[in-house]
Amino acid sequence: MSRTKNTLEQLPENAGVLICGHGSRAKIAEEEFSLLAKALRERHPKLKVEYGFLEYSAPNIHMALDRLVEQGVKNIYAVPGMLFAATHAQNDIPSVLTTYQDKHPGLKIEYGRELGLHPKMIEAFQTRILEALGLDHVHTGDLYDTMLVVVGRGTSVTDANADAAKLTRLACENLGFGWAQTVYAGVSFPSVGRGLEMALKLGFKKIVVAPYFLFGGKLIDRIYAYTDKVAAENPDIEFLKAGYLRDQAHVIDTFTQRIEETIDGPAPAITLMQSFKERLERGEIDVHHHHAEFKDKSLPDESATSNKAAEHSHGKKHGHSHSHSHSHGHSHAPYKHIGHPHGPRTMINENVCCCFMGQFTQDILDEELNSKPLLGGIPSCKR
Repeated sequence: MSRTKNTLEQLPENAGVLICGHGSRAKIAEEEFSLLAKALRERHPKLKVEYGFLEYSAPNIHMALDRLVEQGVKNIYAVPGMLFAATHAQNDIPSVLTTYQDKHPGLKIEYGRELGLHPKMIEAFQTRILEALGLDHVHTGDLYDTMLVVVGRGTSVTDANADAAKLTRLACENLGFGWAQTVYAGVSFPSVGRGLEMALKLGFKKIVVAPYFLFGGKLIDRIYAYTDKVAAENPDIEFLKAGYLRDQAHVIDTFTQRIEETIDGPAPAITLMQSFKERLERGEIDVHHHHAEFKDKSLPDESATSNKAAEHSHGKKHGHSHSHSHSHGHSHAPYKHIGHPHGPRTMINENVCCCFMGQFTQDILDEELNSKPLLGGIPSCKR
C-alpha cells in the first residue's frame, strides 16, 4: 500500500533545498551545475533552492548553507548532485553538513540519496544515446549491428563502478545493441583508450560512445578527443558521440523525487509477496504456473491434451533426437531479444532447453540448424 508523499509545494516557509556538487576547475561544469537549481526554481517558484560545491568552484557548500539560513530556513534537505555513491557522496559531503549543523543549534539538515540508477536516469541516458543515433525510438533488432560503449567516471569504490556496469547492461538490453562494454575515465579499468582498442576487435562498423556524466569538463573533453582520435585512425568504422546528461528533463524529475524521498524519510520495506501482488494488479506480469505447483497424480492430467498439442516436431523437421514438449515442469518467459545474433540462438543444436525453442522463428531455426551439426545427448531440462 502506497503512503502519502510530501511534495516540494507542501514545504513550509522555513524549509529549503541544497544541491551538493563536487566542483570542477572547468567553468562549464560549474555553469551547468547551476542549471539544476535553476530548473528546480522554475518548476517550484516558491521553493528555496541553493547549490554548493566541495572544492574548486564557488559557492562552496558552507556558503550555500549560509544563504539558506539567511532566508530563515531551519530545515534543510540536502541531496548529492552525483550519479553514484562514491567517496564524495558517502563521506565528504555528509562531513561538511554535519560540521555545519553542529555549529548552528536549531538547524536541522537531512541528507538524501545520490541520483543512482533511478528509472528516470536510465531514461535520460537512453534519450542521449538515441539522440546520437538520430532516432527517437527503436524496434527490436534495429541496433544489433551497433556496439555501445558506456563511459563511467571511475572510482576506488567498487560498488559505484559496478553500478556503471549495470547501467551498461540496462541500456544495452533496453535498446537492443549488438554488444556493449563499460569503460572508465577515472581510476578504474578498462580505461577509455584501452576499451576502445578492444572494441575495434569485435568487428562492429558502428560504435556509440556514451559518457554517463552530469556535466562537461576536462574528462568529457578527453573522452570525446580520444573517440575522435580512434575514429580518425579507423575511417571504416562510424563512431557516434552521445551527449552527457546535463539538465535533461528526466534528470530534474529524479532530483525532485530524491528531495521528496529525503523529506519523507526511508520508504517502508516491501516484501516480495507485496511487490508481486501490486505488480499483478497493475498488469505488469504474466504468471506461468509451471514451476512448483502440486499436481495430484491420482487425478487426470488436465494439461496432457494442451501439452500434446503444444509439442513441437523439431525432431522430424530438423534432425533433433528429442521432442520439445513443455511437460517437464517449467517454462521461460518470452524474451524480446530471443533472435539476438549473440544470444540464445547460438545454443540451438547444442542441447539448449527446449522451452526456448518455441520462441524462435522458423527462419532463425533454419539458419542455425543448417550451419552447425547437432550435438548428441539430452537437454538439461529433460534429465
